[in-house]
Amino acid sequence: QVQLVESGGGSVQAGGSLRLSCTGSGSTYSTNCMAWFRQAPRKEREGIAGIDTRDGSTAYADSVKGRFTIAQDNAKNAVYLQMNSLKPEDTAMYYCAADRGCRYWWRLSDYNFAYWGQGTQVTVSS
Repeated sequence: QVQLVESGGGSVQAGGSLRLSCTGSGSTYSTNCMAWFRQAPRKEREGIAGIDTRDGSTAYADSVKGRFTIAQDNAKNAVYLQMNSLKPEDTAMYYCAADRGCRYWWRLSDYNFAYWGQGTQVTVSS
């Protein structure tokens, strides 16, 4: 089993930055891709960034491209999301996800990821 724990959320003013962390435990050696999703109130969950931990390739949603960066630290079983130039519309609960098969991970669709964290709240004020 794989357990994922997110941290680093909080409140920030528009234009500011936050860095989210996701630490895995359990059978994390068998996961090959990780991603960040977010869900705002009354909106569908959105995949925003993903990484193939085997070769480091990344994928981003258009909504965050150029502002957010996903990175990995395999030694720590961790994935990070650096969020810059934050906007009020970035306000959401942010979730870390992982999967083993990772066949279509770059599509950033939630049904492609089997393991999920509990989420961390990000609030951006104008």
